[in-house]
Amino acid sequence: MDVVAACRAFVAVSGHGSFTSGAAAAGIPQSVASRRIAALEEHFGARLFDRSSRAVRLTSFGQDMLPSARRLVDLADAMVDDAERARLRPLRVAVPEICPPRRLADLVVAARRQRIHLEVRPAGPPERERLCRTLEVGAGIVAVPEATAAWRVPLGLAARTPFPAPTVFLETLRSGRSRTQARRRILIQPEDDVAHLRDPLTRAGQSAGLAPSQVTVAPSLVDAAAAALGSPDLLLCSRQQAEDFALHWCPLADPRLMRGYDVAAGVREDLDQLSTVLYADIAHCLGASDGHPSPTEDSPPGSPSTGDPT
Repeated sequence: MDVVAACRAFVAVSGHGSFTSGAAAAGIPQSVASRRIAALEEHFGARLFDRSSRAVRLTSFGQDMLPSARRLVDLADAMVDDAERARLRPLRVAVPEICPPRRLADLVVAARRQRIHLEVRPAGPPERERLCRTLEVGAGIVAVPEATAAWRVPLGLAARTPFPAPTVFLETLRSGRSRTQARRRILIQPEDDVAHLRDPLTRAGQSAGLAPSQVTVAPSLVDAAAAALGSPDLLLCSRQQAEDFALHWCPLADPRLMRGYDVAAGVREDLDQLSTVLYADIAHCLGASDGHPSPTEDSPPGSPSTGDPT
C-alpha cells in the first residue's frame, strides 16, 4: 500500500466531506479514493469515516488520525519540492574570460536542455584555479598542458595585414641593421600567460635572436588586440579570436603552441556532466573544434619566410 497516496485521499475527502469532491480535488477517480481509504482503514484496523448517512463524517479514530495524515502529506510535498530544488541546484563553473558572451550563453542553453543549471563565472587562469581550490565554484575549465588536455585550441599570430607565407618563423621578426626599424613585438594575452605556453615561446624567441622585449605579456586581451590593430605588433591568439578582431591569423612554424583545457571539479557527477554531456558545447565555447585537432589544423605545410611576415 502507498501510505502517502492513501493519506492524501484521506485528507482530501475529509476536507470536502465527500468522496466524489475529495477525489476530484486529489486528481484521482472516486473509486480509487475509496479503495485507498479502505486499504488505510484495513491497515490501521479501524474506520476513518462514518458511512452510515449520505454525508461523509470522520469517526473519532479518523479525527485523531487526520493531523498525522496531514503532516505526512505536507512532508511528502516538501520532499518533492526539495528534490526539485536539489535537481536544479546551480552548478557554478569558472570559465575562461576570453570565451565570447554569445558562446557562453549557448553553453548555458545547451546545459538547460540537459537539465543542468549552469552559472558561469569568467576569470583568468590563476583566478579559475583559486576559485576551484577555495570551492567558490563547483567546477572550473582550467588551463593545462596539451598532453593532459580534454580540449585543445591551436595558437598562432595575428596581425592587421596578411601574412606572405602559410606559417610564421620567429627569425623573420629579428630587427634589421637599421636602428630606426621598430622591433615588432609578440603580445601574449593573460589567458596564455601560463608556463607551458609563455616559456616555450620566450625560449624560442631567444634562440631565434629576438630581443627580450619582443615577447611580452599584455595587461589584457583588449590592450593586446589594440596594439595589433594599431601597430605592426603581433597578437598570440586563436583563429577564432583573430576573426573576432578582424585580424589576419597564421600559425607559428616553431614552437607549436596549443592551449589546453580540462575540468577541475569537487564532485564526480559535475565532472562527468561537463566532460561528457557538455563536451561538444564546451569545445564550441572555447573555440576547439574537438578534443584532438589534426596535424593539418595545427601545422599547415609551408616553407620559411625570409621577409617581413606581414
